[in-house]
Amino acid sequence: MGMHKERRADPDALLDTMKKKGRGRLTVFLGAAAGVGKTYAMLEAARERRAEGVDVVAGWIETHGRRETEALVGDLEVLPPRLLEYRGRQFPEMDLDGLLDRKPEIALVDELAHTNIEGSRHSKRYQDVEELLAAGIDVYTAVNIQHLESANDIVARITGILVKETVPDTILKHAEIQLIDIPTEELLQRLKEGKVYVADKAAEAITKFFRPGNINALREMSLRYTALHVDNEMQTYMKAHAIEGPWPAGERVMVCISSSPFATQLIRAAHRMALRLKAEWLVVYVETPGIVSRSRLSRDRLLANLRLAEELGAEIISTSGTDIAAELLQIARSRNVTQVVIGKPLRPRLLDILRGSVVDQVIRSSEGFGVHVIPGHSAPKMDSPGWLSEKKRRNILPYAKMLGVVFLITLLLYPLHNQLGLVNVAMIYLLPILYSAVRWKRTAALLGAFASALCLDFFFIPPQQSLTVADIRYILSFAIFFVVAWVTGTMAARLKRQIDDAHQRESMVSALYGLSREIGAVYGIDEVLPAVIKKVEAVSKGAAVILLPGSNGSLELKADSESCPQKSLTDNEMAVAAWAFQHLQKAGQGTDTLSGAELVYFPLATEAGPVGVLGIRPTGSEKNLLREKTLFIEALANLAAVAVNRIQLAERAREVQIAADSERLRTALFNSISHDLRTPLTSIIGSVSGLLEEEQLYDAASRRIMLENIQQGALRMHHLVTNLLDMARLNSGFLQLNKQFCDIQDIIGVAVSRVEHLDTPSFSIYIEPGLPLVEVDFVLIEQVIVNLLDNAVKYSGNSLNISITAHRQAEKIEVAVADRGPGIAPENRETIFNSFFRLQSTANISGTGLGLAICKSIIEAHGGEIEATDNPGGGTVISFRIPPGEVKSVLTA
Repeated sequence: MGMHKERRADPDALLDTMKKKGRGRLTVFLGAAAGVGKTYAMLEAARERRAEGVDVVAGWIETHGRRETEALVGDLEVLPPRLLEYRGRQFPEMDLDGLLDRKPEIALVDELAHTNIEGSRHSKRYQDVEELLAAGIDVYTAVNIQHLESANDIVARITGILVKETVPDTILKHAEIQLIDIPTEELLQRLKEGKVYVADKAAEAITKFFRPGNINALREMSLRYTALHVDNEMQTYMKAHAIEGPWPAGERVMVCISSSPFATQLIRAAHRMALRLKAEWLVVYVETPGIVSRSRLSRDRLLANLRLAEELGAEIISTSGTDIAAELLQIARSRNVTQVVIGKPLRPRLLDILRGSVVDQVIRSSEGFGVHVIPGHSAPKMDSPGWLSEKKRRNILPYAKMLGVVFLITLLLYPLHNQLGLVNVAMIYLLPILYSAVRWKRTAALLGAFASALCLDFFFIPPQQSLTVADIRYILSFAIFFVVAWVTGTMAARLKRQIDDAHQRESMVSALYGLSREIGAVYGIDEVLPAVIKKVEAVSKGAAVILLPGSNGSLELKADSESCPQKSLTDNEMAVAAWAFQHLQKAGQGTDTLSGAELVYFPLATEAGPVGVLGIRPTGSEKNLLREKTLFIEALANLAAVAVNRIQLAERAREVQIAADSERLRTALFNSISHDLRTPLTSIIGSVSGLLEEEQLYDAASRRIMLENIQQGALRMHHLVTNLLDMARLNSGFLQLNKQFCDIQDIIGVAVSRVEHLDTPSFSIYIEPGLPLVEVDFVLIEQVIVNLLDNAVKYSGNSLNISITAHRQAEKIEVAVADRGPGIAPENRETIFNSFFRLQSTANISGTGLGLAICKSIIEAHGGEIEATDNPGGGTVISFRIPPGEVKSVLTA
């Protein structure tokens, strides 16, 4: 009996399906060319949905003056466009904010590949559509096949026209595609009838673009693309629902690029291959030491190529090395690549023989993967070497030094050449060549080789004082000069470049590690943010700001560089930062979103959501940050986000703890007050009721006892309320000290008289003779002693032997109250001075646990200290020390 194999859904497919939830759905009406009826079909579908009760709003409709299309718009709600000024003229653009505020169920956005006017939030309309989808709005849109990024170079070869407005294929990945197609003859007839373009443009379009062969090719491309898209949707559905089927073997495509314009053709070719094979694809760039001689244009072109690959969904791998072929082969083997796409070199074959061909080396060493060599159609226009393009800006000082060294050596050698010999003279002339190659650049070494050869020939080689060479063998010596200069200079340049790269990467890693250590050891926002600003400035070479949400939810500046103060963040800059914060995408200068901003903004995001924004203002030389530096800044931003989130969570935890403590204290206070008030009130009410109702039954002695009970209950309530009011005033910070010089003996005497009602024997009092006056608040210090005596009486039990002493202790006056009670455990000698703390072993004793807390606050306000110690004879001694001189004038909590 065979076992039934459980079918499990593919987790990646399920995750992909879940990501679609919460976002709007994109419906794309795809056509082979203009005039096939995409906008018309989109409007028909929209009217059908509106008839079903769906809220439909047209954000942008391009009718191109076609009457039937304008008639189909009819009574559909059309959002008025925004007018943006550009170069003195006003241009209408889709009102993205108005559409987001209106928030219909379906938004109609025509011309997906449209480029927005400068000043718009996004540079491309497809980015507007992305924001609408992220807001949960369904979008109907239309686009032609020639506007897809992956098909751009193919369309250019078919039609001879390079389409500049393109859309990345990734935006169509999760879209529902509806193919709109009509026969070629019908489309040409529509052109002739003026239903696509006006008459004068239609004739030109037919001769240049809308040729039958072109249209058929574009129709085939749109049909194939739609079929492939449907097939991908079917495969995703089968994986998500665990439907078995034949799956293709796993493929992985790798494309090798450089800063050449030809790299864009390679990237698109690799993308199409990956789509056909349903494979992952990698874009690899190997940075060699020769890049140091490339111009800024080459570096910008490289960055553009990497951005194109990223838009098409490739994984970017950037590495460095001296052997490009070896690095490519190593990456291909380590990543299990099955197909390698590489460009055919367009330089002369002789240069390949002399320098070596990367393509030949990859093909010879290819084992386990196929190599696809893509030829270019025209030699890319490479920029001239850096030493020519930057000649006017180069410092001539190294060349002057080189010539000076050669001239000096010539002066020194000329009188001694007969003794040294011609061979030794030639060897000495190699020294300045080697030094200049290592110290300066290769061009300086070549100049030194030329000057050395010239001086050697003119002054030392027969016939002297002439540039002619009698012995042809000396030509070899001159050639050696140039070979040494070239090889040494090249190796030195490569080594310097590798050292610079190593130092740069080391500094970045050190910055990341240092930041992680710095922010891991601090617990305050005010300490973390400056550390992040400092590290970001060191990496980006520009000013930086950090914005965090305030109490009202809007972003506020929390940390900044000295060169980027708050006043430089205009309302427009804050709007760009808010967009990056809300959409968790970088925006601003150098990006495709709100690129007119002065700063580039990176969201500080965690799994729990955004916590802030990091803004960077690059310097002039760093306007276009290389991808490696951008990724590193994003890593710093992620680390900063984790630190900010950790601190915010810690603050919330502290708030919760404080709330819990407050609730516990509130509960303890209510329980204590309810018990301590109920007991004296019951005694007072009972005594008063007896006196009023049965006055004739009690003699004078009984009535006196009852009145004394009333007095004691009232005094106890008065003592309780006094403690509560004193603690409230102490915590508020409004209690003022009324200091005056007092005799400590008088204070103790008044305090003892206030506790005579406690039914205790006389206290044992000892006051050291000759004590100086103390400058204190008489009433408050009296209250301290009263609380200490009251506490001693409560906890002494049957042993009411209480002593009071006052004596000099160092430079202060010490007052101690000792009892013979059960004592206090060592671990509780500090906590007894906390508010509402009471010893568990004495739960039957009345009190709120505020007496000793009040004593501590009053004594500390006088600049003294209070403590609890063991009584040598058993029990507890609570003593306080106050200075006799002037101390604080205002009491604080």
